[in-house]
Amino acid sequence: MQAISRSSVVVGYTPYIDSLADLTSDKELIVSDMMQEQERCRAALQRAAAGATVALVSSGDAGVYGMAGLALEMAEAESLKAPIEIIPGISAANAAAARLGAPLMLDYACISLSDLLVPWERIRQRIALLAEADMVLALYNPRSTKRVKQLQETVEIMLRHRPATTPVGIVTAASSPDESITLTTLGNLLEQTVTMRSLVIIGNSDTREMGGMLVTARGYRL
Repeated sequence: MQAISRSSVVVGYTPYIDSLADLTSDKELIVSDMMQEQERCRAALQRAAAGATVALVSSGDAGVYGMAGLALEMAEAESLKAPIEIIPGISAANAAAARLGAPLMLDYACISLSDLLVPWERIRQRIALLAEADMVLALYNPRSTKRVKQLQETVEIMLRHRPATTPVGIVTAASSPDESITLTTLGNLLEQTVTMRSLVIIGNSDTREMGGMLVTARGYRL
């Protein structure tokens, strides 16, 4: 909020800017749709290089599947000289975990199932290694209307290493008015409603459902 209030220009994806309407009425807005990240980032850097104070908005945490890395890479590649400050936020994995209980209490990994920027074969390899390592897995971008095989293959891989009864939590639109929470199992995951706005957490051998919440035991002796 303070970063936006200090800015004269706010740049971001249309739904994110819409959600900030009460903070941006007196700001110059640069808004674009999905798949236009590079255009948004370049516009933000160019305005900053020209002397404006710019807020480049991401969802969650800008450094976790957000705009921070692209901004730093582009500033270097295109010699756009402007000081860059990364403001930490709450990534979807952390927001979802808090709604589910404490499933990320021990070692875990985040994997995006989107293969727009990373080859699916590389993603599959990482999932297999993490499944074998008994890591709790937080899945970003798990499924869309056109992209369904990735989640199916992920479940197939996980079932080779974990029982079908492994607890799974699904949080869709975390912390928003239309948030939904589903507790299920690995064997029943594909039967649930999962969208691009969902965050899926697959437990490991130490994850249990307790009173309607997921907990991954850290190893305390009680």
